[in-house]
Amino acid sequence: MKRRVYQIIFPVALVVVMATFLSTIFLADANPSYAASAKKKSPAVARTSAVEHTEARIKQLQGSLNITESQEVLWSNLTQVMRENAKEMDALIKERSESSKSMNAVEHMKFHGQNTEAHLNQMKRLIPPFEALYDSMTDEQKKITDTIFKTGKDGRNKKKK
Repeated sequence: MKRRVYQIIFPVALVVVMATFLSTIFLADANPSYAASAKKKSPAVARTSAVEHTEARIKQLQGSLNITESQEVLWSNLTQVMRENAKEMDALIKERSESSKSMNAVEHMKFHGQNTEAHLNQMKRLIPPFEALYDSMTDEQKKITDTIFKTGKDGRNKKKK
């Protein structure tokens, strides 16, 4: 008897959940997003360029990693690649913003593919100088670097219990 009840209730519940999910998707507002609308963004929400973000990240990393004098050349090589990647990404974003209004769905997908390829190529360029710097680091620097990559924070501001 219980089995028969579950055989009815489960499919009915599944249909209700699926109907709710699909109605959310299909009945959602299809208007362009706020970012694409004609409304002005507030200054607090304004997007920073990849170059600005990269410069801030370089400054944060340099303060956290305690780069030594002997590591300066390796650090410089890494930051040069980071800056080149950021300039490339800003150019790609600018290209998209200029042509996005006239893009169709297929062109949008192709652009996202180009964006993904650009990210992959940037990572390929970034890994060798990063690896060289990482290999030159002390154990303490490596620990800080590993923490930054795992958490986004340098781990030095932890409260001791």
